[in-house]
Amino acid sequence: MNRKSVLVGKYHTAEICIKQFQINQQMDYQNELVGQVALVTGGTKGAGKAIAERLNSAGAKVIVTARSQPESVANGIQFIPSDLSTQDGPGKVASKVLDQFGKIDILVNNMGGSETPGGGFAALTHEDWEFALRTNLLAPVGLDRAILPQMLERKSGVIIHIGSIQGKLPLHDSTLPYAAAKAGLINYSKGLAKEVSPKGVRVLTVSPGWIMTAASKRMMERISESSDISIEAATQSVMDALGGIPLGRPAQPEEVAELVGFLVSPRAGYLTGTEYVIDGGTIPTI
Repeated sequence: MNRKSVLVGKYHTAEICIKQFQINQQMDYQNELVGQVALVTGGTKGAGKAIAERLNSAGAKVIVTARSQPESVANGIQFIPSDLSTQDGPGKVASKVLDQFGKIDILVNNMGGSETPGGGFAALTHEDWEFALRTNLLAPVGLDRAILPQMLERKSGVIIHIGSIQGKLPLHDSTLPYAAAKAGLINYSKGLAKEVSPKGVRVLTVSPGWIMTAASKRMMERISESSDISIEAATQSVMDALGGIPLGRPAQPEEVAELVGFLVSPRAGYLTGTEYVIDGGTIPTI
């Protein structure tokens, strides 16, 4: 069996396992978040969309935010447009949700990303650094500041910060500001947990590795076309650049969503202050 066949086989196996797991677990979690209000930032695509749909399937009332109007959202999910990287964006979103629903029980700070060019440190401008820090660190901090008071008043709530393995495994060529911001987010999340957990609010970090989102698939197509190689070879080249993924494939968005769904549930009531890495074994150290 050649390398291409092995890679395709692993994707197929992963999809089958995910679907079967979802079928088996549907009855177990479909009502565990009934009565909960959840806000998921960046919740219209990729892992954010999968997280929003997972919480919705568990009975939560889910609100998602993003800068652009999505083509569609699942039944039961409400969309609020917002640019959370602006100074007043987090407060406006929090006010809209709290005015409509009176509370926010679950906050998933998923929004983030990198738009910096390749070329290493010298290619980066002040604006590149500022945008990365605003988007990946200051936006979650701002939303936490706007939403935490009502959680603390009710002595109940869960905040999830979506970090990245780049917080520990930075890629210097094009995503150094993103990596630095995510490292800051992971550190901030731990400190916040130590402060608010005694007051009834759990705070956790989920740090994914490479996720095969629609954007990742488009990137594989671009690499394939520009390098005149197959999609499978392009995928392997990215995994090689990460130092390898022992499980042999990127994560599926639903796999990240399943972890988040557990962490915000009552079943995870004793978990707080911890970073959960979901990377298929990419990080080579303990």
